[in-house]
Amino acid sequence: MKVSFHGHAIVIIETNGKTILFDPFITGNELTDLKVEDVKPDVIILTHGHGDHIGDTVQLAKENDSLVIANAELSTYLSWQGVKTHGMSIGGAYEFDFGKVKLTQAFHGTGLSTENNEMIYLGMPAGVLFTAEGKTVYHSGDTGLFGDMKLIGERHPIDLAFLPIGDNYTMGPEDAALAASFLKAKLVVPMHYDTFPVIKQDPENFIKLLEGVEGKILKPGESVEL
Repeated sequence: MKVSFHGHAIVIIETNGKTILFDPFITGNELTDLKVEDVKPDVIILTHGHGDHIGDTVQLAKENDSLVIANAELSTYLSWQGVKTHGMSIGGAYEFDFGKVKLTQAFHGTGLSTENNEMIYLGMPAGVLFTAEGKTVYHSGDTGLFGDMKLIGERHPIDLAFLPIGDNYTMGPEDAALAASFLKAKLVVPMHYDTFPVIKQDPENFIKLLEGVEGKILKPGESVEL
């Protein structure tokens, strides 16, 4: 299994002959190395319904006949736009032909604003446990620290975890380091930082805060093999 990071919360997993793309915020993301026209996902997984995570989902899904996996409300919203979806809810898991997907809780907001200054509610935000080839990757989505991360780590041995460190909208480095100790992942990679001025962080500080957990900074385009 090859897992690569592409700025903000974009992660790509290549496994079982499939390309799985998480939170494809490409257009307007100055940190990503990706170009929409070059990305060919078989599957898109969304953690929640904010613009910097939905990103280019509709275009990518239509152009590549991708399956989009997200919470039930966000899946319904995207299906109305002609996208092929599979809706799920927190705590639920489903075994696809490319791997197993399970949604966990995440503490954050969700929704898109309209031109009429109205907010479209798009379901509860989530984290994602993705398992294939005997390996499990945890993408926490946007979240604050919560105690049940201990339970997630106990129930699901995690090989690689992506955790936000940007602060303001999500955990900051200190809380993310504590989250890493709760999860007990074999490897932790920081995400969701530096994209906007308000979430500027030095990821090296996060790595220094880790205790008993290995951390690795991935620049956009870099990958690890599991």
